[in-house]
Amino acid sequence: MLTSIRGVLAATALSGALLAATPALADEADPPKEFTVTGNVAFVTDYRFRGISLSGGDMAVQGAINLNHSSGFYVGAWGSNLEQDAFDIYGNMELDVYGGWTGEVASGVTADVGLLYYVYPSGSVGDGNVFEPYASLSTTFGPATAKVGMAYAWKQDSLGGDDNLYVYTDLGVGIPNTPVTLNGHLGYTSGALSPKLLSDLAVGDPTPDTDGGFDYSVGVTANVTKNLSLGVSYVGVEGRSVNSYSNDAVVGTVKLSF
Repeated sequence: MLTSIRGVLAATALSGALLAATPALADEADPPKEFTVTGNVAFVTDYRFRGISLSGGDMAVQGAINLNHSSGFYVGAWGSNLEQDAFDIYGNMELDVYGGWTGEVASGVTADVGLLYYVYPSGSVGDGNVFEPYASLSTTFGPATAKVGMAYAWKQDSLGGDDNLYVYTDLGVGIPNTPVTLNGHLGYTSGALSPKLLSDLAVGDPTPDTDGGFDYSVGVTANVTKNLSLGVSYVGVEGRSVNSYSNDAVVGTVKLSF
């Protein structure tokens, strides 16, 4: 979710003959664009959400589009195909709609706060939909970027009447004079979406572990062009290892941004 991009300054000048006969005119700048549109399309070898596969270990096609205002406010949507679940609660598609604000809140520190709504149009509409507010702080130092954030879903029927808290940190380090960035992620989920609980439920454990659990990933991203990037990550999660669901996996990504 990007803040708006300043418009390019346009300069005008008279021809040499006209300049010789009349005074020069001052350059005029176009005002900054109030609204900008950004987005991306990505192909991933596995859709992993906080360590858990939602595509059954198979490839997923994903995309996002955002409308950004110069004040820092934005709205957007993101979508992905899913593995069809046995109870048709989620169906085979996820659509996330969100809105929020991002901007600098201290020197070198950027905040991002908003509300996200997970929607499953082809499932049992409403049974799986979840509201989740989120907030994060990020900063850059030298070739490195760091972020800490949290997302909290209050008690909702779609979470079995429970709530869920997710806290995480991301770190990226660009290798100087290369298009390569090393990435690391560590997250912790407590509540209805704990990976320990979900992996036990996936195999029908009658006494599932309700403790919270960690997810993590380490990887590398390379910018092929200004808009095209390639990435590969090793993803792991605590809890029972269920093949194509909660087992450790290597995930590849091809992303085109605009």
